[in-house]
Amino acid sequence: MTLEIFIPYWGDPDLLFRTVDSVRGQRNPDWRLEVIDDCYPDESVPAWFRDLDDDRVTYTRNTQNLGITENYREAIRRATQPYITILGCDDLLHPDYVDVINRTIAAVPDADVIQPGVDVIDEHGELVRPLVDRVKQGMLAPRGASGIAVLRGEAMATSLIRGDWLYWPSLTFRTSTLRRIDFRDGLPIIQDLALLMDIAFEGGTLAYNPTVAFSYRRHGGSASQKALLDGRRFRDERSYYRQARLLAQAKGWRRTAATARLRLFSRLHAMAELPGLLRHGTPAGIRSTLAHVFL
Repeated sequence: MTLEIFIPYWGDPDLLFRTVDSVRGQRNPDWRLEVIDDCYPDESVPAWFRDLDDDRVTYTRNTQNLGITENYREAIRRATQPYITILGCDDLLHPDYVDVINRTIAAVPDADVIQPGVDVIDEHGELVRPLVDRVKQGMLAPRGASGIAVLRGEAMATSLIRGDWLYWPSLTFRTSTLRRIDFRDGLPIIQDLALLMDIAFEGGTLAYNPTVAFSYRRHGGSASQKALLDGRRFRDERSYYRQARLLAQAKGWRRTAATARLRLFSRLHAMAELPGLLRHGTPAGIRSTLAHVFL
């Protein structure tokens, strides 16, 4: 099975080139990569790809800036294979990523979403393990008796709304699932959680293989970090958790609804971020975080 990998690109060119090199370094050669440049203003990027002698890699540039969600949708529209990875333009695949994904699909052939094991790196490429990742990996991620954990429908929804332990850029999806279930508009900061929950609400299947095959880059300049400082992150979370509770109630998923109402780990996350926000955040960010903890 050929794994189709897309990189919706906007950002540091040097990090992009390292990401592409990590794809090209796969032990399993059965992959194809397309980089979709969302009009990033740096001529070194198209020049680098013009000089790249690898027919497995395609570079295209949008005629106008689409924005991140529309560029994700563009990747899905261009997909031709049964499975698709939408890779971050600053993250890294380990050399066995394609093999780990293929083994997981073979073990769980009905999987709509595949999560490999992840380590976390900083902006310099050094391994780090911030509190949020220790909680994700140590407390929230499920364990499977045979190594691969499988969650379906209500169990998947409850696990994710308890605390989103997935790493979006590392995921591989069944292409037909992404074509059937679209991103929700109006939730740009947590659109990944909303999409994954919609997959769960439709009875989807998540397979988690803890074999580490991906490096997720966490750094202070990320869009999620900026949204944290200005208050959008927790405002959007509160809005979506209310929606998720209503959706769960409509399906009769009482445990999912109760977990969404409590949102314990989301509140704890806000508490953990509060000291930094008091030092560096905006007044709106501080108010939003306090509201998330107490309301």
